[in-house]
Amino acid sequence: MSRRNIAPSVVMVAAVATVAVAWPWSALAQSAPRTAWGQPDLQGVWDFRTITPMQRPVSLVGREFLTDEEVANLEQDVADRNARLAARPAQRTTPSDSVDRGIDGAPGSYNNFWMDRGTRVIGTRRTSLIVDPPDGRIPPLTAEGQQRAEARQAYQREHPADSWEDRSIYERCILGFNAGPPIEPRAYNNHMQVFQTPDHVVIFNEMVHDARIVPVTPRDPLPNGVRQWMGDSLGRWEGDTLVIETSNLHKENSFTGRQGATQNMRLVERFTRVDADTLLYEFTVEDPATWTRPWSVEVPMARSDDQVWEFACHEGNYGMDGILAGHRADEREAARGPR
Repeated sequence: MSRRNIAPSVVMVAAVATVAVAWPWSALAQSAPRTAWGQPDLQGVWDFRTITPMQRPVSLVGREFLTDEEVANLEQDVADRNARLAARPAQRTTPSDSVDRGIDGAPGSYNNFWMDRGTRVIGTRRTSLIVDPPDGRIPPLTAEGQQRAEARQAYQREHPADSWEDRSIYERCILGFNAGPPIEPRAYNNHMQVFQTPDHVVIFNEMVHDARIVPVTPRDPLPNGVRQWMGDSLGRWEGDTLVIETSNLHKENSFTGRQGATQNMRLVERFTRVDADTLLYEFTVEDPATWTRPWSVEVPMARSDDQVWEFACHEGNYGMDGILAGHRADEREAARGPR
Protein backbone atom coordinates (compact mmCIF):
# COMPACT_ATOMS: atom_id res chain seq x y z
CA MET A 1 0.00 0.00 0.00
CA SER A 2 1.08 3.61 -0.36
CA ARG A 3 2.48 5.86 2.36
CA ARG A 4 0.36 8.87 1.35
CA ASN A 5 -1.47 9.10 4.64
CA ILE A 6 1.61 9.97 6.68
CA ALA A 7 1.66 13.41 5.07
CA PRO A 8 -0.15 16.34 6.72
CA SER A 9 -1.82 17.12 3.42
CA VAL A 10 -3.59 13.78 3.35
CA VAL A 11 -7.10 15.21 3.61
CA MET A 12 -7.89 15.82 -0.05
CA VAL A 13 -11.51 14.86 -0.34
CA ALA A 14 -14.44 14.98 -2.67
CA ALA A 15 -16.22 17.74 -0.77
CA VAL A 16 -16.99 19.92 -3.75
CA ALA A 17 -20.32 21.38 -2.61
CA THR A 18 -22.49 21.43 0.48
CA VAL A 19 -26.01 21.72 -0.88
CA ALA A 20 -28.39 18.88 -0.27
CA VAL A 21 -29.90 18.98 -3.75
CA ALA A 22 -29.12 17.32 -7.07
CA TRP A 23 -26.24 19.13 -8.71
CA PRO A 24 -26.67 20.51 -12.27
CA TRP A 25 -23.77 18.39 -13.52
CA SER A 26 -24.42 18.92 -17.23
CA ALA A 27 -24.44 22.70 -16.89
CA LEU A 28 -21.25 22.73 -14.80
CA ALA A 29 -19.48 20.44 -17.27
CA GLN A 30 -19.62 23.13 -19.94
CA SER A 31 -16.82 24.97 -18.10
CA ALA A 32 -14.60 21.90 -17.74
CA PRO A 33 -11.15 21.85 -19.41
CA ARG A 34 -10.79 20.30 -22.87
CA THR A 35 -7.96 18.52 -24.69
CA ALA A 36 -6.15 19.95 -27.69
CA TRP A 37 -8.34 17.72 -29.90
CA GLY A 38 -11.57 19.00 -28.35
CA GLN A 39 -12.63 16.22 -25.96
CA PRO A 40 -13.36 16.93 -22.28
CA ASP A 41 -10.03 16.61 -20.47
CA LEU A 42 -10.34 13.94 -17.79
CA GLN A 43 -6.60 13.66 -17.21
CA GLY A 44 -4.96 13.93 -13.84
CA VAL A 45 -4.84 12.20 -10.47
CA TRP A 46 -8.25 11.80 -8.83
CA ASP A 47 -8.98 11.17 -5.15
CA PHE A 48 -12.15 9.25 -4.30
CA ARG A 49 -11.75 8.87 -0.53
CA THR A 50 -14.91 9.42 1.49
CA ILE A 51 -16.53 8.26 4.71
CA THR A 52 -19.93 8.18 3.00
CA PRO A 53 -20.93 4.50 2.95
CA MET A 54 -21.88 2.60 -0.18
CA GLN A 55 -25.25 1.64 1.32
CA ARG A 56 -27.51 3.84 3.44
CA PRO A 57 -27.27 2.80 7.10
CA VAL A 58 -30.41 1.26 8.56
CA SER A 59 -30.42 4.04 11.15
CA LEU A 60 -30.97 6.56 8.32
CA VAL A 61 -33.77 4.76 6.52
CA GLY A 62 -35.87 7.25 4.55
CA ARG A 63 -33.15 9.92 4.82
CA GLU A 64 -31.52 10.86 1.50
CA PHE A 65 -29.37 13.68 2.89
CA LEU A 66 -27.55 14.52 6.12
CA THR A 67 -27.99 17.81 7.95
CA ASP A 68 -25.10 20.23 8.45
CA GLU A 69 -24.94 19.19 12.10
CA GLU A 70 -24.82 15.49 11.24
CA VAL A 71 -22.03 16.09 8.72
CA ALA A 72 -20.01 18.03 11.30
CA ASN A 73 -20.50 15.32 13.93
CA LEU A 74 -19.56 12.45 11.59
CA GLU A 75 -16.41 14.18 10.40
CA GLN A 76 -15.41 15.14 13.94
CA ASP A 77 -15.92 11.54 15.07
CA VAL A 78 -13.49 10.36 12.38
CA ALA A 79 -10.91 12.99 13.35
CA ASP A 80 -11.23 12.07 17.04
CA ARG A 81 -10.91 8.35 16.30
CA ASN A 82 -7.79 8.86 14.20
CA ALA A 83 -6.20 11.01 16.90
CA ARG A 84 -7.10 8.50 19.63
CA LEU A 85 -5.70 5.52 17.71
CA ALA A 86 -2.53 7.43 16.83
CA ALA A 87 -1.91 8.14 20.53
CA ARG A 88 -2.72 4.65 21.77
CA PRO A 89 0.25 2.70 23.17
CA ALA A 90 1.69 -0.03 20.96
CA GLN A 91 0.23 -3.48 21.54
CA ARG A 92 0.36 -6.90 19.96
CA THR A 93 -2.39 -7.58 17.44
CA THR A 94 -4.79 -10.42 18.07
CA PRO A 95 -5.19 -12.49 14.88
CA SER A 96 -8.63 -12.35 13.31
CA ASP A 97 -10.32 -12.93 9.98
CA SER A 98 -10.38 -9.22 9.16
CA VAL A 99 -7.93 -6.36 8.95
CA ASP A 100 -10.83 -4.01 9.61
CA ARG A 101 -12.15 -5.11 13.01
CA GLY A 102 -10.23 -4.90 16.25
CA ILE A 103 -10.59 -3.72 19.83
CA ASP A 104 -11.29 -0.12 20.82
CA GLY A 105 -12.49 0.72 17.32
CA ALA A 106 -9.06 0.00 15.86
CA PRO A 107 -8.46 -2.06 12.73
CA GLY A 108 -7.74 -5.74 13.23
CA SER A 109 -4.48 -6.84 11.65
CA TYR A 110 -3.39 -3.40 10.47
CA ASN A 111 -2.41 -0.38 12.51
CA ASN A 112 -4.72 2.57 11.75
CA PHE A 113 -1.61 4.29 10.34
CA TRP A 114 -2.08 2.28 7.15
CA MET A 115 -5.76 3.11 6.64
CA ASP A 116 -6.70 6.03 4.43
CA ARG A 117 -10.47 6.18 4.01
CA GLY A 118 -10.62 9.95 4.18
CA THR A 119 -12.28 12.19 6.72
CA ARG A 120 -15.21 13.79 4.87
CA VAL A 121 -18.60 12.87 3.50
CA ILE A 122 -19.27 13.60 -0.17
CA GLY A 123 -20.24 17.17 -0.98
CA THR A 124 -23.87 16.39 -1.78
CA ARG A 125 -24.28 15.12 1.82
CA ARG A 126 -26.07 12.02 0.57
CA THR A 127 -26.41 9.27 3.15
CA SER A 128 -25.16 6.67 0.64
CA LEU A 129 -23.15 6.48 -2.54
CA ILE A 130 -25.98 4.42 -4.01
CA VAL A 131 -28.42 6.82 -5.67
CA ASP A 132 -30.74 4.21 -7.16
CA PRO A 133 -32.77 2.43 -5.79
CA PRO A 134 -34.08 5.42 -3.85
CA ASP A 135 -33.64 3.61 -0.53
CA GLY A 136 -29.86 3.76 -1.02
CA ARG A 137 -29.46 0.01 -0.60
CA ILE A 138 -28.19 -2.79 -2.84
CA PRO A 139 -31.32 -4.54 -4.19
CA PRO A 140 -32.31 -7.94 -2.80
CA LEU A 141 -30.79 -11.03 -4.34
CA THR A 142 -32.86 -13.13 -6.68
CA ALA A 143 -33.65 -16.69 -5.62
CA GLU A 144 -30.85 -17.86 -7.90
CA GLY A 145 -28.46 -15.27 -6.49
CA GLN A 146 -29.29 -16.25 -2.91
CA GLN A 147 -28.73 -19.91 -3.70
CA ARG A 148 -25.32 -19.16 -5.23
CA ALA A 149 -24.36 -17.00 -2.25
CA GLU A 150 -25.24 -19.72 0.24
CA ALA A 151 -23.38 -22.36 -1.77
CA ARG A 152 -20.31 -20.11 -1.98
CA GLN A 153 -20.33 -19.44 1.77
CA ALA A 154 -20.70 -23.13 2.54
CA TYR A 155 -17.78 -23.99 0.29
CA GLN A 156 -15.59 -21.28 1.84
CA ARG A 157 -16.30 -22.59 5.34
CA GLU A 158 -15.23 -26.09 4.31
CA HIS A 159 -12.36 -25.07 2.03
CA PRO A 160 -10.84 -21.84 3.33
CA ALA A 161 -7.36 -22.51 1.92
CA ASP A 162 -7.12 -25.85 0.15
CA SER A 163 -5.11 -23.98 -2.48
CA TRP A 164 -4.38 -20.43 -3.55
CA GLU A 165 -7.52 -20.53 -5.70
CA ASP A 166 -9.64 -20.54 -2.54
CA ARG A 167 -8.32 -17.12 -1.56
CA SER A 168 -9.59 -13.83 -2.99
CA ILE A 169 -7.90 -12.28 -5.98
CA TYR A 170 -6.88 -9.24 -3.93
CA GLU A 171 -5.18 -11.54 -1.40
CA ARG A 172 -3.47 -13.11 -4.42
CA CYS A 173 -2.43 -9.63 -5.63
CA ILE A 174 -4.15 -10.01 -8.98
CA LEU A 175 -6.52 -7.05 -8.67
CA GLY A 176 -6.98 -4.34 -6.08
CA PHE A 177 -10.13 -4.61 -3.97
CA ASN A 178 -11.29 -1.11 -4.93
CA ALA A 179 -10.22 -1.18 -8.60
CA GLY A 180 -12.99 -3.37 -9.98
CA PRO A 181 -14.24 -2.28 -12.35
CA PRO A 182 -16.28 -0.59 -10.99
CA ILE A 183 -14.14 1.67 -8.82
CA GLU A 184 -15.16 1.80 -5.14
CA PRO A 185 -13.91 3.87 -2.18
CA ARG A 186 -12.46 1.44 0.33
CA ALA A 187 -9.78 1.19 3.03
CA TYR A 188 -6.80 2.82 1.28
CA ASN A 189 -5.19 3.71 -2.07
CA ASN A 190 -8.33 5.51 -3.19
CA HIS A 191 -6.61 7.29 -6.07
CA MET A 192 -6.51 6.77 -9.79
CA GLN A 193 -4.96 8.56 -12.74
CA VAL A 194 -6.48 9.14 -16.17
CA PHE A 195 -4.52 9.46 -19.43
CA GLN A 196 -6.05 10.32 -22.80
CA THR A 197 -5.34 10.20 -26.52
CA PRO A 198 -7.91 10.85 -29.26
CA ASP A 199 -8.46 7.08 -29.54
CA HIS A 200 -7.95 5.69 -26.02
CA VAL A 201 -8.43 6.45 -22.34
CA VAL A 202 -6.26 4.78 -19.69
CA ILE A 203 -7.58 4.39 -16.15
CA PHE A 204 -4.63 3.64 -13.87
CA ASN A 205 -5.56 2.60 -10.32
CA GLU A 206 -3.11 3.10 -7.49
CA MET A 207 -4.28 -0.09 -5.81
CA VAL A 208 -2.16 -2.96 -7.22
CA HIS A 209 -1.31 -0.61 -10.13
CA ASP A 210 -4.13 -1.94 -12.30
CA ALA A 211 -4.54 -0.22 -15.68
CA ARG A 212 -7.46 -0.39 -18.09
CA ILE A 213 -6.80 0.74 -21.67
CA VAL A 214 -10.21 1.64 -23.08
CA PRO A 215 -10.71 2.34 -26.80
CA VAL A 216 -13.07 5.25 -27.53
CA THR A 217 -13.28 4.45 -31.24
CA PRO A 218 -15.51 1.67 -32.61
CA ARG A 219 -14.34 -1.90 -32.01
CA ASP A 220 -16.16 -5.21 -31.96
CA PRO A 221 -16.58 -6.67 -28.46
CA LEU A 222 -14.74 -9.85 -27.54
CA PRO A 223 -16.57 -13.16 -27.99
CA ASN A 224 -18.68 -14.07 -24.98
CA GLY A 225 -16.43 -16.95 -23.95
CA VAL A 226 -13.32 -14.74 -23.63
CA ARG A 227 -13.19 -13.58 -20.00
CA GLN A 228 -10.75 -11.03 -18.63
CA TRP A 229 -9.94 -9.99 -15.07
CA MET A 230 -11.16 -6.44 -15.72
CA GLY A 231 -13.57 -7.35 -18.48
CA ASP A 232 -13.81 -6.06 -22.03
CA SER A 233 -14.31 -2.28 -21.85
CA LEU A 234 -15.53 -0.20 -24.79
CA GLY A 235 -15.81 3.58 -24.52
CA ARG A 236 -17.68 6.33 -26.32
CA TRP A 237 -18.45 10.00 -25.80
CA GLU A 238 -21.98 11.11 -25.06
CA GLY A 239 -21.70 14.88 -25.12
CA ASP A 240 -19.16 15.76 -22.41
CA THR A 241 -19.44 12.39 -20.64
CA LEU A 242 -17.18 9.41 -21.26
CA VAL A 243 -19.34 6.28 -21.17
CA ILE A 244 -17.64 2.90 -20.74
CA GLU A 245 -19.55 -0.36 -21.10
CA THR A 246 -17.84 -3.46 -19.74
CA SER A 247 -18.74 -7.09 -20.33
CA ASN A 248 -16.90 -10.43 -20.29
CA LEU A 249 -15.83 -10.02 -16.67
CA HIS A 250 -13.95 -12.85 -15.02
CA LYS A 251 -16.08 -14.58 -12.39
CA GLU A 252 -13.51 -13.63 -9.72
CA ASN A 253 -13.20 -9.94 -10.65
CA SER A 254 -12.74 -7.98 -7.42
CA PHE A 255 -16.34 -6.70 -7.67
CA THR A 256 -18.22 -9.65 -9.12
CA GLY A 257 -16.42 -12.13 -6.88
CA ARG A 258 -17.23 -10.22 -3.71
CA GLN A 259 -20.76 -9.20 -4.67
CA GLY A 260 -21.64 -12.63 -6.01
CA ALA A 261 -22.50 -11.37 -9.48
CA THR A 262 -22.25 -13.60 -12.52
CA GLN A 263 -19.83 -13.29 -15.41
CA ASN A 264 -22.70 -11.88 -17.45
CA MET A 265 -23.02 -8.75 -15.31
CA ARG A 266 -23.25 -5.61 -17.43
CA LEU A 267 -21.45 -2.55 -16.16
CA VAL A 268 -21.93 1.02 -17.44
CA GLU A 269 -19.58 3.70 -16.09
CA ARG A 270 -19.79 7.44 -16.72
CA PHE A 271 -17.00 9.99 -16.20
CA THR A 272 -17.89 13.70 -16.35
CA ARG A 273 -15.40 16.52 -15.72
CA VAL A 274 -17.69 18.82 -13.78
CA ASP A 275 -15.12 21.57 -13.30
CA ALA A 276 -11.36 21.99 -12.93
CA ASP A 277 -11.30 20.15 -9.60
CA THR A 278 -14.16 17.63 -9.82
CA LEU A 279 -14.66 14.41 -11.77
CA LEU A 280 -18.08 12.83 -11.32
CA TYR A 281 -17.88 9.03 -11.50
CA GLU A 282 -21.12 7.09 -11.89
CA PHE A 283 -21.75 3.41 -12.47
CA THR A 284 -24.73 1.13 -12.96
CA VAL A 285 -24.59 -2.65 -12.57
CA GLU A 286 -27.16 -4.98 -14.04
CA ASP A 287 -27.25 -8.73 -13.49
CA PRO A 288 -30.76 -10.24 -13.55
CA ALA A 289 -29.36 -13.57 -12.35
CA THR A 290 -28.12 -11.92 -9.13
CA TRP A 291 -30.19 -8.84 -8.18
CA THR A 292 -33.88 -8.11 -8.55
CA ARG A 293 -33.11 -4.82 -10.33
CA PRO A 294 -30.15 -2.72 -11.55
CA TRP A 295 -28.50 -0.33 -9.10
CA SER A 296 -26.47 2.87 -9.52
CA VAL A 297 -23.75 4.74 -7.62
CA GLU A 298 -22.33 8.28 -7.74
CA VAL A 299 -18.84 9.12 -6.46
CA PRO A 300 -17.55 12.71 -6.87
CA MET A 301 -13.74 12.55 -7.21
CA ALA A 302 -11.46 15.46 -6.27
CA ARG A 303 -8.44 16.50 -8.31
CA SER A 304 -5.24 15.81 -6.41
CA ASP A 305 -1.81 17.40 -6.75
CA ASP A 306 -0.32 14.21 -5.35
CA GLN A 307 1.11 11.43 -7.48
CA VAL A 308 0.03 7.83 -7.85
CA TRP A 309 2.33 5.87 -5.54
CA GLU A 310 3.77 2.43 -6.06
CA PHE A 311 1.74 -0.37 -4.53
CA ALA A 312 3.81 -3.40 -3.52
CA CYS A 313 1.28 -6.14 -2.81
CA HIS A 314 2.72 -8.57 -0.23
CA GLU A 315 6.23 -7.56 -1.40
CA GLY A 316 6.31 -10.57 -3.72
CA ASN A 317 3.19 -12.16 -2.24
CA TYR A 318 5.03 -14.14 0.43
CA GLY A 319 1.85 -13.75 2.47
CA MET A 320 0.19 -16.47 0.38
CA ASP A 321 2.89 -18.94 1.47
CA GLY A 322 2.07 -18.11 5.07
CA ILE A 323 -1.71 -18.45 4.59
CA LEU A 324 -1.44 -21.86 2.93
CA ALA A 325 1.26 -23.11 5.31
CA GLY A 326 -0.86 -22.04 8.29
CA HIS A 327 -3.85 -23.94 6.99
CA ARG A 328 -1.75 -27.06 6.38
CA ALA A 329 -0.63 -26.80 10.01
CA ASP A 330 -4.27 -26.53 11.12
CA GLU A 331 -5.09 -29.65 9.09
CA ARG A 332 -2.24 -31.62 10.67
CA GLU A 333 -3.35 -30.52 14.12
CA ALA A 334 -6.94 -31.56 13.41
CA ALA A 335 -5.79 -34.94 12.09
CA ARG A 336 -3.99 -35.68 15.38
CA GLY A 337 -7.27 -35.36 17.24
CA PRO A 338 -7.74 -34.49 20.94
CA ARG A 339 -4.70 -34.92 23.14
